[in-house]
Amino acid sequence: MAQPNRRQQAQPLVTARVLRQVAKAMLPFYRKIAGNRTFAQQWSAAVTGADLGLMGSLLAQIPTLAGVQNYGTNGIGYFISFPYPPPVVFYTNGTTIPPGTVQFTFNTRVHRTVALAVIPFYRRLAASAAYADALASAINRNEAKRVDTLVRRLVKTKALQTVTIEDHGVALRFKTRYSKYPYRNLLFQENM
Repeated sequence: MAQPNRRQQAQPLVTARVLRQVAKAMLPFYRKIAGNRTFAQQWSAAVTGADLGLMGSLLAQIPTLAGVQNYGTNGIGYFISFPYPPPVVFYTNGTTIPPGTVQFTFNTRVHRTVALAVIPFYRRLAASAAYADALASAINRNEAKRVDTLVRRLVKTKALQTVTIEDHGVALRFKTRYSKYPYRNLLFQENM
């Protein structure tokens, strides 16, 4: 019996280029959420109301996201996906309450707190090829401590509980005093 090709079996790996491109696209969104309460409130209403039309019109206000077509909500968070050639297909960013915790809840104040906290992380990821390469390498090698260190250098809030490697990306779990629910900021490759 022939052995399967190892290259075909290998899971797709994240690259520094993908991380940088997604970060560059998302950074203005996080700045807008953190800096504009009205925009953030409208975004939360779109998330909890599963209003894709409103989400689209709000994303259209962000030049780097104006043409994005792959976004969605589960009523407790949102996901914005960026298409790439196979094997990646889609790389996704979003913020959500863990599924099974609550329904149709998304706290604007917590989202703004998370957005403000992650801005330095996305700014460095977008601007520094060396940082993006270090993060991608650590993710691909499943070096959890290294990923944690790289993220915590830039995300300084005490609200950051954990940093984990998930789906060829990172998951940042926040717990604030403004909500009894934790919120997760996710950067990951969608499984197809």
